[in-house]
Amino acid sequence: MVSATAACSPSSSDLEERLGHKFADRDLLKRALTHSSANAKVSNERLEFLGDAILGLVINEFLYAAFPHRKEGDLAKAKALIVCQASLAEASRRLDLLPLLQIGRPEEAMGGRNRASLAADAYEALVAVIYMDRGYPSVREFIIKSLDYEIQQVNKSADWRDAKTALQELRQGLHESAPVYRVAEEQGLPHDRTFVVEVVIDGEVAGTGVGKSKREAEQAAAEVALTLLR
Repeated sequence: MVSATAACSPSSSDLEERLGHKFADRDLLKRALTHSSANAKVSNERLEFLGDAILGLVINEFLYAAFPHRKEGDLAKAKALIVCQASLAEASRRLDLLPLLQIGRPEEAMGGRNRASLAADAYEALVAVIYMDRGYPSVREFIIKSLDYEIQQVNKSADWRDAKTALQELRQGLHESAPVYRVAEEQGLPHDRTFVVEVVIDGEVAGTGVGKSKREAEQAAAEVALTLLR
């Protein structure tokens, strides 16, 4: 087992207080907050698997009831916006899960605590623990509440496509050339990069975006371009 690190504050008790519930099985909660780099045998990977399925069911059920006139394809797009890695990672940060995570020292040294995938996995694992400890009605309430911001963004928008898809389809509808994305700049250390991406349309830069991944920066650039072209 690799030696692990975790921040001293906040504690799991703080998390229980924020959630308004003390878990019957504290060991299960600890497992949900343990990355495989800290303990490969007792990690949150199996809980993440279960949490992913529960999360999908809750959001699908919510969207089905909330948007009775939307087609299946539209509901799938809305779900993808709500449960994407970036959204779950942000929810994990709002819950202040990152300081509680047990991760291996090498992973910590490489900036793993700030990785969106690690944060999203912890959120899904917590979903599984809440389900196992409190049942479906409670985990549904937790998911809807903790993803309220993402749900509200979907509620506000009539267009549930991601920015890159929307820009691509806009250009196709006009029978124009497809957008081209290029990395203009990379900043930071190798394990903690920030990308600056430009989207080029008809040879001109139509938008610039910044993100912790190329995909995130491309989406940001596409959003800028859409604002200018619509």
